[in-house]
Amino acid sequence: MNMQTFESITAELSSLLWDWPMIVLLLGTHLFLTIRLRFPQRKILTAIRLSVQNDKGAEGDVSQFGALATSLAATIGTGNIIGVATAVAFGGPGAVFWCWLTGVLGIATKYAEGLLAIKYRVKNAEGEMLGGPMYALEQGLRMKWLGVLFCVFTALAAFGIGGTVQANSISLLLAESYGVSEHLTGVAVALGVSLVIFFGVKGIARVCMALVPVMALLYILGCLYILFVNRAFLGETVGLIVDSAFSSRAAGGGFIGSSVMLAARYGIARGLFSNESGLGSAPIVAAAAQTRNPVRQALVSSTGTFWDTVVICALTGLVLVSSVLAYPDIDYTHGGALTKAAFGKIPYIGTTILSFGITTFAFSTILGWAYYSGKAMEYLGGKRLLRAYRVVWIVSLYFGSTMNLTAVWNIADSMNALMALPNLVSLLLLSGVAARETKRYLGETGNEEQHPEEAEKE
Repeated sequence: MNMQTFESITAELSSLLWDWPMIVLLLGTHLFLTIRLRFPQRKILTAIRLSVQNDKGAEGDVSQFGALATSLAATIGTGNIIGVATAVAFGGPGAVFWCWLTGVLGIATKYAEGLLAIKYRVKNAEGEMLGGPMYALEQGLRMKWLGVLFCVFTALAAFGIGGTVQANSISLLLAESYGVSEHLTGVAVALGVSLVIFFGVKGIARVCMALVPVMALLYILGCLYILFVNRAFLGETVGLIVDSAFSSRAAGGGFIGSSVMLAARYGIARGLFSNESGLGSAPIVAAAAQTRNPVRQALVSSTGTFWDTVVICALTGLVLVSSVLAYPDIDYTHGGALTKAAFGKIPYIGTTILSFGITTFAFSTILGWAYYSGKAMEYLGGKRLLRAYRVVWIVSLYFGSTMNLTAVWNIADSMNALMALPNLVSLLLLSGVAARETKRYLGETGNEEQHPEEAEKE
């Protein structure tokens, strides 16, 4: 079998797994949990406040903000930049609306994931907190075999979307923009990641807490500058996005018409892929948070989807569509070219902001997935298996920086889809537990800051 045939097979597999059945299942879960948990989206301002507060005296390995920053590090990645551009290129302007709507509904799923992570977390011999879908499946549903499958798919996905493809994005960018050798980049990325993960979850969290706010703020400021420059087209931009989401006749401003089905498919798929709500990755680190009750951490976890999709992906979409309207000469049919052209309109520093964004987003994604895959391997075989896996995984970062990864991208997409299936089983079958815990802490009093014993008395 030659490489072209292998790439074709992996592309077919990825397309099959991310076709309408998976999209309907994930979006349906978002909608079901939104209703079952009584719209946790309404608590988003409270959740943001809690995310920057320390829960003193609570059990856990890292602060709630540290857990959130690590989760955001993994989710705020190249998908927010190139992924949204790809959705616009293939699905038209309407894809931005569906991407945003997916984020709004996905807040409920991320909330439920965080809640179950705390509810079913355990403590290992070293006193570290362990949790995530594998423990919810084992402790809550007695389905350890599904937990094992989830961990296998997580460990494999970490080689793709959580490792090699991110390293590849960094090396290609530095080579094209600054002439840096791909081999040098590969060594630097592998060494940098090794130094960070050597200090465990606290080291990863510390780096993410420093890196995530800076990289997100600079990227958001760049987007706001472009929107200010394109302000004359903002009204038309919003109208075009909304109209194109529901009408095939609404294409204009240089865009070729796209069907509602295509807009929905690409917008929903990119939104789901970007915020990871339902994939089961974020609750692995949520379980390590210092929190006094499951609902408090659930609220903090839900802000990850808010920042990732409702804010950053939405801003990216507005920037891209308004730039095509403002500059009809931009080639919007290629995601990477569209993003580069849009940020190129910022005088002097536009390309630098984009380069910094892609590099830091990709590096932070690697750190987040280092933690996810580590806990998955620890569940499968303990510390010894984890150490062997880490060596192979770090070496793969170097090769990922120097290779063509088309097939790896497709395999990574497939592994992410397969990760979601066991996690969705736990979310749907344990939705009653999530609903009871939500009522227990947020019921009549709305006091998400209670200790468990205080809730028991009520």
